Amino acid sequence: MAETLAERAPPRLRGVLETALYVDDLGKAARFYEDLFALPALFADDRLVALDVGGRSVLLLFKRGTTLEEIRMPGGTIPPHDGDGPLHVAFAIAREDLPAWEERLAERAVAIEGRTRWPRGGESIYFRDPDGHLLELVTPGVWSTY
Repeated sequence: MAETLAERAPPRLRGVLETALYVDDLGKAARFYEDLFALPALFADDRLVALDVGGRSVLLLFKRGTTLEEIRMPGGTIPPHDGDGPLHVAFAIAREDLPAWEERLAERAVAIEGRTRWPRGGESIYFRDPDGHLLELVTPGVWSTY
């Protein structure tokens, strides 16, 4: 019997390439991420800053409200999108780097709001960016995949 469309496995995903946060002050947000995490900018204009995260993914900072209209580009269109409220992003770190990250946050007066020790052995620390988004630094041992 022939395999149906619903039974066929999808092509393999290779990971999450981009994560978007929506911010009120694009310059302030970009400076926070560039300073704290040393993320280099890949692209910047008046509505977007794209930051390289470890050479494997991109953190997109959009000025809130500037992506509500379709964007027409020479190569095609980008449909409208936006976000509101405090979102969450977790950054993977090496276990041995956790104390250095805690020190770096303290040096920059970024308050750690929470800590979690996960059943698989991973650890997380939580803090906020200038727009109130919840950021997490997480060591291996949280998910079966990390």
